[in-house]
Amino acid sequence: MSSSALIAVAAQLGGVALAPLLPGLVQTAKARLQGRRGPSPLQPYRTLRRLWSKSSVAPAGTGAVYRVAPPLIAACMLIALALVPIAGRGPDLGVGHDALVLVGMLALARFAAAAAAWDTGNGFALMGAARDAMIAVFGEALLVLALLVAALPARSTDLRSMAAAAAGGHVWGQAAHWCGAIAFLLVVLVETGRQPIDNPDTHLELTMIHEGPLLEYAGRDLAYLQWAAAARHWVMLVLGAQLFLPHPAGFAGALAALVVAGLAQCLGLAVIETAQAKMRVLRVPALLGLGCAVALAGVATAIAGLAA
Repeated sequence: MSSSALIAVAAQLGGVALAPLLPGLVQTAKARLQGRRGPSPLQPYRTLRRLWSKSSVAPAGTGAVYRVAPPLIAACMLIALALVPIAGRGPDLGVGHDALVLVGMLALARFAAAAAAWDTGNGFALMGAARDAMIAVFGEALLVLALLVAALPARSTDLRSMAAAAAGGHVWGQAAHWCGAIAFLLVVLVETGRQPIDNPDTHLELTMIHEGPLLEYAGRDLAYLQWAAAARHWVMLVLGAQLFLPHPAGFAGALAALVVAGLAQCLGLAVIETAQAKMRVLRVPALLGLGCAVALAGVATAIAGLAA
């Protein structure tokens, strides 16, 4: 195995440990922009360590669905981390690198969280799960369309080929690429539960979306779910950097560009959350529908360019 492949394997496995750092960086940057000291970027690690040392809690009346959901969600995100290549290199870890499989893993994790919320019967958890399902109808369609924009130039849904097709500067002269980048920005906000779609800092049950289904969990089960949420940040930001942000074709340059793009995206999320308030939940589908229209325009433009 070449040295670049070994580095790619290490980076891909390192995503398991580095994923909690990304939401920590966003929270720290947001606090600085708001004139606060804020938490350390390592705060998510402290939270996970504290939760892992505590025992789990099973509310009365819950069954196997409630108990299985946290490890199942974490397993889905582990597979998602293995699916996403690093700097265009994807070692064979037995799950392939197909973009549609990645969409399926993210959807399965969301379904497991919703099913667990129904199993608890908690009103606020059910409300959060219902809102999450409503947003997912548009968010998953938007994710598929954004990935389709990136897949058309590569003529493949293999994420390695898609990253290679997006390398260099020529793609920035294509309108389809800009449409895909705009659509994927909304995907990042949806999948990571960020403003204006959701507020990750809220502690008000009436406004929760992604946090709602987690209300009944504690201890190690909650640690699984918190880590899975951080892993979504990793997957989305790595995809955004490799498919829609500029990077060179070479492995070393692409790896350096990935680090810079990851930090820039964390800062960008902090700026958006500082500048934008959370919108009313009933207006979110309209925003995501507009994103789908932009992505469809990108698909049409890409198909027209390939046919020309």
